[in-house]
Amino acid sequence: MTVMETTAVPTESDPCLKPGIQAGHPRPEGEDQYTISEVVAFTGLSAHTLRWYERIGLMPHIDRSHTGQRRYTNRDLDWLSLVGKLRLTGMPVADMVRYAEMVREGPHTFPERQELLETTRRNVLARIGELQDTLAVLDLKINHYADARLASERY
Repeated sequence: MTVMETTAVPTESDPCLKPGIQAGHPRPEGEDQYTISEVVAFTGLSAHTLRWYERIGLMPHIDRSHTGQRRYTNRDLDWLSLVGKLRLTGMPVADMVRYAEMVREGPHTFPERQELLETTRRNVLARIGELQDTLAVLDLKINHYADARLASERY
């Protein structure tokens, strides 16, 4: 495995990670050494999930302390934030792993990454449309019951 393959965290040149993700780190750069329990507390993910992400290639190689404890950085937290957003889109884990692989492969994969994200965006928009239709049905039913209740209270 080359150095390029062990780094799944996007670099500053990755436009998919830039918007608003750098803000809000618990510690400044250079002091950003987090234990797995701290990352669990920050992200809400379980330690088991973090280790699984690492095992399947969704997380980069995580540095270890001299005692073998995982040490996460702000970049790892940024990556986990992106992964969380991708999960919310409904993107399959296999696609997220493929995205991570493409990031590791470098900038020549930008077109493939863009296509994957555009496909995901189309799927999200379709789901939003379905949810808006569902919300409209719920609103009709809620209004129906509210009107029926008001009518029954008049008599």
